[in-house]
Amino acid sequence: MIQLSDIIRLDDPSQYKLHLACRNDDWVSPLDEYVSDHKNWLGWNEWRGSRNDWTRDFVFSLMEFYPRLDAWLFGGVFRVVERHNNHYDLEEIEEYKKYVGRLILSFHRYQGMRGRAYYLENYIADFKVVEILPSAYSGESFPGFERICHDFHILEPIFRSERSDWKAALSSIKGVYVISDKSNGKQYIISAYGGMGVWSRWSCYIGTGHGWNDELTKLINEKSIKYARENFRLSLLETMSMSVADETVLIRESHWKNALMSREHGYNSN
Repeated sequence: MIQLSDIIRLDDPSQYKLHLACRNDDWVSPLDEYVSDHKNWLGWNEWRGSRNDWTRDFVFSLMEFYPRLDAWLFGGVFRVVERHNNHYDLEEIEEYKKYVGRLILSFHRYQGMRGRAYYLENYIADFKVVEILPSAYSGESFPGFERICHDFHILEPIFRSERSDWKAALSSIKGVYVISDKSNGKQYIISAYGGMGVWSRWSCYIGTGHGWNDELTKLINEKSIKYARENFRLSLLETMSMSVADETVLIRESHWKNALMSREHGYNSN
C-alpha cells in the first residue's frame, strides 16, 4: 500500500488539524457541494459554529467520498489566516492544489470518532492511497438510461452543476419515471412529455423536492427538502424518443400506475 505521506509530505503534522467533512444534519454532503461549486467546499472549511476547531496554523482537509466504503477525497491544505466569531479566513496552500479532488484515500473512522476536527499526527499513518484520478472529481458519469436508480441527494449536485453528459442524455428523451420513498415504500409515477424532456422535469423535482405534485408538496412543506434528500430515489421506468406522441406517453404513464398500484398505495392521486 502507498501511504499518504508518500504522496503529500508535511514537515511537521503536529502543526495541522485534520478535517473529516461528512454529510451534515440537513443531509447535504461536502462531496456534493464540492462538485456543485468549489466555493461551497471552501465554505465548509471556513465555517466555525460555536467551537474553535482550527486551533493550529494549518488544516488538512478531506471529504467523505460516499461512492466507496471508507473512502475520502482530498480537499486541500489551508493556512488559518484569521479566526472570527463565526468563521475562519483560510488560504489554500498552492503546493497541494494539484491533488485536490484527485487523491482518494482509504480510512476507517474509529469507533467513537465524532465531529470533524482531529490532531493530524494521530491518524496520518492510517491513510492509504487508493487512487489518483486523472482529473478532479466532477460527479458520477451518466450510467445509461437503464441504470438510473439514484437517490435524490446524489442527483442534486448533478442537476445544480448541469453536468453535460447527464443533461444531454435526459434532454433527448420523453419517458415515464418513478420517485420511490425509501422510508415507507410509497411510489409516485409521472411522465415527461412535450418538448422539454426528462431533464427539465427532473430539474423541477430536484429544485423543489416535490415538483408541485399535490401529495409530495404537502409532504415536503411539512418536513422540508431534507426529507427528499434522505428518502427519495428516482428511476426511469420507460424511455421514448422525442418524436413519440404525447398521448402515447400518457397512456404508458397510466399503465405503470396500474401495474405498480401507485394510486392505491402510493402518492399518485389521479
